[in-house]
Amino acid sequence: MTINARRIETMMAEMGLTKRGLSELCGISPQNISTIIRRGTCEPRTAGKLAAGLGVPVAEIIKREV
Repeated sequence: MTINARRIETMMAEMGLTKRGLSELCGISPQNISTIIRRGTCEPRTAGKLAAGLGVPVAEIIKREV
């Protein structure tokens, strides 16, 4: 899935989260979170974990196809 990295980083900032803090909330290592943000992609299951950690639906963190 293509992830909206800017949206994730914005949400992290709004919540006062570091990558380590987000990793604790969603069960993904900080290194993997860094990779996901840098590449802008991840598996659907991982997107679900990220969204759950941020407390939002998956649709909030994926890039919409135009």
